[in-house]
Amino acid sequence: MILPHFSYHPDPLGSGSVQPSSTVCVSCDQARGYIYVGPVYAIEEYDACICPWCIADGSAHQRLGATFVDEESIGLDGEETLSEEQIVEVSQRTPGFNGWQQERWFTHCDDAGEFIGKAGHAELLALGNEAIAAVQDSTGLEDGPQWQAFFNALDKDHGPTAYVFKCRHCATLGAYQDNH
Repeated sequence: MILPHFSYHPDPLGSGSVQPSSTVCVSCDQARGYIYVGPVYAIEEYDACICPWCIADGSAHQRLGATFVDEESIGLDGEETLSEEQIVEVSQRTPGFNGWQQERWFTHCDDAGEFIGKAGHAELLALGNEAIAAVQDSTGLEDGPQWQAFFNALDKDHGPTAYVFKCRHCATLGAYQDNH
């Protein structure tokens, strides 16, 4: 079964937010072969029991009152102006991702960015200089031993971890980092 398309999270399987599973979705009562394992903001606890299709069509939000990205976390710098429709699309119909601390969602060109994934040292080297510069910028560290030590310590699974995004309009990369 082909996963639904998410404009703001194009590869939720690759990022680890969606996993193969035989779990029955609490929203549609179907086992579709995949389940969402990211954060869910709702009155009830919904841990790894909502399918990606119910996120994509908004029915999980409608039926369960669930959101998947905290509206207050959309925008790293607060300078972008997003429409209510964009905020609804990201918070209610886009798989979120798990971070060590409160997740944040990069915005650029008056839109939310695409979540590329978690990154450590090796992943940032593979993504290239622009991704490395975006993470360095988020730390406020100048080139030197402190930045190099931090960069070398980045680990996508054990922290500190970087979270990389791409602007949907100009392809600028944005990032932030956190630690557990």
